[in-house]
Amino acid sequence: MKIATAAYPLDWFDDWAAFESKARAWVSNAADQGAELLVFPEYGAMELSTLAGRNVSMDLEQSLHAVSERVPQSDAFYTKLAAEFGVHILTPSAPVFDTDVHPDRPVNRTRLIAPNGKSAVQDKQIMTMFERDPWDVATGSAPLSLFDTDLGKIGVLICYDSEFPLLGRALVEAGVEYLLMPSCTEALAGYWRVRLGAMSRALEGQCVSVMASLVGSVDWSTSVTETTGMGGIYGPPDTGFPSDGVIATGEIGKAGWTFADVPRETIAHVRADGVVRNATHWSEKEGNSSALPVTYCDLR
Repeated sequence: MKIATAAYPLDWFDDWAAFESKARAWVSNAADQGAELLVFPEYGAMELSTLAGRNVSMDLEQSLHAVSERVPQSDAFYTKLAAEFGVHILTPSAPVFDTDVHPDRPVNRTRLIAPNGKSAVQDKQIMTMFERDPWDVATGSAPLSLFDTDLGKIGVLICYDSEFPLLGRALVEAGVEYLLMPSCTEALAGYWRVRLGAMSRALEGQCVSVMASLVGSVDWSTSVTETTGMGGIYGPPDTGFPSDGVIATGEIGKAGWTFADVPRETIAHVRADGVVRNATHWSEKEGNSSALPVTYCDLR
C-alpha cells in the first residue's frame, strides 16, 4: 500500500471553516497522489485551541480543555474525509478529557479511521517529562490496540512510546505489520530519539514503522511554540528493504507529505526468508516475550 506521513505545521483558525479547509486540503493532496494510509503527528490537534481565542490558546490548562471539546467534531470531519477519499486516517493526537480513563486529567489520544466509517482510539502509554509537568497528562489505562484493516494489521506507538522495545514487541507478537509513530519534538535531539526508536522497532519486529512530525513555530501557544522533525518510513535493513532501512524521508522542518509504497507481501517475505529472523528469534531468550495486553480492533 502507499503510505503518506506528515510533517505538519500548526495554524491559527479564525473559524471552524478554516480548520475544515486545511484538513480537506491535506487529505485530498495525499489521496490525489495515491496514498491509502495517512498519518498525522502527535498534538497536531493543538491548533484547535485557537478557535477559542488567543487568551485561551496561550493558557496551557484552558487550551487543553478547548482542544478536547473540539475533538468529537474534528473526528467526525476526518471520518467524513476518510469516506470521501477512500483512505485510512490516523488523526492528529489531542489531549482528551475522558472520565472513563481519569476523573480530571486528559489522555493523549489519536484515532485510526477507516473509509468504511469504523474507527478506534489509541492512548499514549508513557508520558514524557513535559507531559508529566506542567501538562499533567494521564497515562492511558487502555492497553495497546491492534487495528485489523483492509490494508493490514496496524499498531500505534505515540512518540515516546516508540522508545520502549516491549511496547513494540507486544504489538509484533499480536501480529502487527505497520507501526505508526506520530511525534511532537521540540529539539533535533528529540526528533532523533523518536526516529531511532522507529528504526529499532522496525528492525526488531521486521515490520514497517511510520513517523510523523510537527514542524514550525507559533506565537499563540506556550506549549507547542517550537517543533522540529520530518516524515519518515522505515523497515528492517534486510531482504526486500533498503540496506540502511530508510524507505523514505522528508526534509527537516519542511512541511508536507512523505510517501512510500510498502506492500504487506514485503513484510511477510522478510519475516519468512530474511537474512535474519528478529521477529521470530526474539522469544528464544527467556524473558524477552512481552506480557503486555493488546486489544484487537476490527476496522474491516
